Amino acid sequence: SNFEQGGGESLGCLPSTFACFHFFRDRQHTFLILGKSLKSINIFLSKMAAAMVEMDGSIMEGGGQILRVSAALSCINGASIRINKIRAGRGTPGLRPQHLSGLELVRDICCGNLEGGSVGSTEVTLAPGKIKAGNHTADPQTAGSVGLLLQVSLPCALYADGPSELCLKGGTNADMAPQIDYTIKVFKPIVEKFGVHFNCDLRMRGYYPKGGGEVVAKVSPVSELSPVNMTERGTISKIYGRSFVAGVLPYKLAKDMATTATRVIRREIKDLYINIQTLQEKDMACGSGNGIIIIAESSTGCIFAGSALGKKGVYPDKVGFEAAEMLLRNIRHNGCVDEFLQDQLILFMALANGISRIRTGPVTLHTKTAIHVAEQLTQAKFTVTKAEDENASNDTYIIECQGVGVTNPNF
Repeated sequence: SNFEQGGGESLGCLPSTFACFHFFRDRQHTFLILGKSLKSINIFLSKMAAAMVEMDGSIMEGGGQILRVSAALSCINGASIRINKIRAGRGTPGLRPQHLSGLELVRDICCGNLEGGSVGSTEVTLAPGKIKAGNHTADPQTAGSVGLLLQVSLPCALYADGPSELCLKGGTNADMAPQIDYTIKVFKPIVEKFGVHFNCDLRMRGYYPKGGGEVVAKVSPVSELSPVNMTERGTISKIYGRSFVAGVLPYKLAKDMATTATRVIRREIKDLYINIQTLQEKDMACGSGNGIIIIAESSTGCIFAGSALGKKGVYPDKVGFEAAEMLLRNIRHNGCVDEFLQDQLILFMALANGISRIRTGPVTLHTKTAIHVAEQLTQAKFTVTKAEDENASNDTYIIECQGVGVTNPNF
């Protein structure tokens, strides 16, 4: 049913000797509800209202994380959600174009109904339908992160009735979001441990403020997700990365970022070759930009990253230093996932069939928010405990989840 309690107006109740007829109109549909009495109809309406899960969009992280996790889980478990006070504490409250584009993408994947879907809206309601395979496109017309669009849509496409193709447009290397290189080199191989399979074709890079990037992800459906156990870090066995400039920026910036990053890492890790490629991308980029991502792999298959993007007036040495320090900080915690991956795994842990464990550094606010939303919208149970083994630092934690084992009804 596309019924949404609270979204329409009652048109009248016409009693008869056999039944009470109640017409209800939401913004798009009119419904005829039959009952033996007005009381029975009111009970029915109350139950439907209770089925609507209310989410406060201003709590904890108070931004896009609540929207992404809530929308994805609503789509997968079939429960309607209403999110209010969206980004209430931000300088510009309400939905921004990238948030709206992500919600519309989820709506399209699950053939659902989205109310309140406009830029600036502080309340939205998503009533999901059946998840369908197919080709779906999201384009916020800004430099909004394609990585965040993938975060909200990938879990949904896993439960479709066939393969899906997601065409995601916007910023591939955007500030305050995972660079597409992180998604491909770190997120993808780790999430595959859950049984997820998708290809990611980077067709055009896009930078702030123009955007214009394009990534096409081809997603295979799953019957259910497997739990993961990532609690043994092992030793760091490989360090590599890419330092890039695009558009009109000089190639020297890429070399300076890479040189500084290599020097900083070698202060702590002296016995490994550090292979940071320097690249100038003119043909496959929209706009101008520069940045660096450095990746470390461990002997047990753990992957970490540090990254930074250049800004006007910021020396390339500082960009390289920031990325190197970020990588080293995550290595020092002796965890198995870095601070940017931990929150992205919460949803998959909640959906998996069994107990998942990941070892990480300090638990971020994004992760705490994802756990809160996952526990609100599923029966998954999370525990966070301090790691006490001899290799643990003061900031090493184990995140454990008893997943609910959501199955794909199409398999």
